[in-house]
Amino acid sequence: MLFRDTMKVHGIVFLIVIGALLFAPAVSAKIVETKDGYVVSTVDTSSRLQSVIPMSSASISQGQTDWYSTYIPTGKTAISTNLYWGVTSNSLSLTINAPDSQLGPYYDAADGTMDGQIRLRISKSGGLTVGTWKSYIHGYQVNGAQRYTYSVTAS
Repeated sequence: MLFRDTMKVHGIVFLIVIGALLFAPAVSAKIVETKDGYVVSTVDTSSRLQSVIPMSSASISQGQTDWYSTYIPTGKTAISTNLYWGVTSNSLSLTINAPDSQLGPYYDAADGTMDGQIRLRISKSGGLTVGTWKSYIHGYQVNGAQRYTYSVTAS
């Protein structure tokens, strides 16, 4: 009798745990920074982005800074950036200059993982500020020359 009652309790607890897991979000974005109305967060890999701006590939050395410009037109509410170099012993940083704000610098762990990559989403309720946005990639701690790729997508 006691065994049967214990099994009922375990069965009910099991169903409650499974139910809670079904209602919990599978992936949630982490807010990295909020500034001047912008919300910088980790990238939700399940989101679909449009207006892919071509990826750039280059090399960078210690103390060097490369920059890229991206024109953001009317009607865009978010951009996602992906800076990838893959060598965790080297450290790059990413700073984004919107026409009305400077965001960053961000380092490898900003997106929650030390993996030689910085993937961020920048959004603003009411839409992003129209104009030229500049991305600055800096060789923060680099031995030799480090290859990287960088892309921006807008939605």
